[in-house]
Amino acid sequence: MSSNSYETGRLNLPFVGICTFGKYPYQPDWEAIDADVAVVGAPFDCGTQWRAGTRFGPRAIREASTLFSFGHGGAYDHEDDVTYLPAGEVRIVDIGDADIVHTDTMKSHANIEFAVRKILAAGALPVVLGGDHSVNIPCINAFSDNCAKNGPIHIVQIDAHLDFVDERHGVRYGHGNPMRRAAEKPYVSGLSQLGIRNVSSTAKEGYEDARKMGSDILSVRQIRALGIDAVVERVPPGARYYVTIDIDGFDPSIAPGTGTPSHGGFVYYEVLEILAALAKRGSIVGIDLVEVAPDYDHSGSTSILAAQILMNIIGRVMHARKG
Repeated sequence: MSSNSYETGRLNLPFVGICTFGKYPYQPDWEAIDADVAVVGAPFDCGTQWRAGTRFGPRAIREASTLFSFGHGGAYDHEDDVTYLPAGEVRIVDIGDADIVHTDTMKSHANIEFAVRKILAAGALPVVLGGDHSVNIPCINAFSDNCAKNGPIHIVQIDAHLDFVDERHGVRYGHGNPMRRAAEKPYVSGLSQLGIRNVSSTAKEGYEDARKMGSDILSVRQIRALGIDAVVERVPPGARYYVTIDIDGFDPSIAPGTGTPSHGGFVYYEVLEILAALAKRGSIVGIDLVEVAPDYDHSGSTSILAAQILMNIIGRVMHARKG
């Protein structure tokens, strides 16, 4: 039976102490990462085209994540009859944030890439807290050596927007470009772009290019018509998946704290069920969650949603890895 740390240690309630992700240990030495999962912040929002504020996303997600740190010996899910993230069995650390140089996209992206490379070199699962969606570009760049050794990655995107712009007024590395930059990589085998809807960030030509370059694009309505099982069946089995979650993939009724909200989005369990199925279907090797802008949601529910979906998918990834 799993134990409760309160029985032998401090009470350590969620509103007490330092806001690392999930109150897991802070590891400032990136040469000494010894964990199954390493969380890093990427508080960069200079790639934003409209409402800024996602630079505060990592702090907000970390603070919200303390809600799920009650000291229990893991997180028991009665529906699955599984205790996820059992104490003493899954090692998670928070390594802080990549250094952001204001107005310098390339340097900031390089620093994010460096952080993810350090996590991968340590053999840990990188979990990146954005920041705007442009931070996905350096995350995918960081997988070049890993993929050379272990094979390609397939990207699964949860998002309202396609983010497949090639270039707009000379901009190639903003938050409308990441999936185009990813598709250009020889070690990216394809993309599953889920939740794309309404007036998007990409013109018709971008959709045509995306499909030519290996994308499977589904809206929320199409996903609901197909059903979760059928959607997951469209994702290549047995692959190495990189999951990128834009919080605006969720409906703004539950996630208003984002720069470009789009109505008609996912509800919580739809996304969780997709990601949980992927954890069993293949191997999730990287995760980022982006576009949380807490100042647009004074209730804090968007940040809580972000923290909750991350905690749950990390738990399922680790459970699948340990059999």
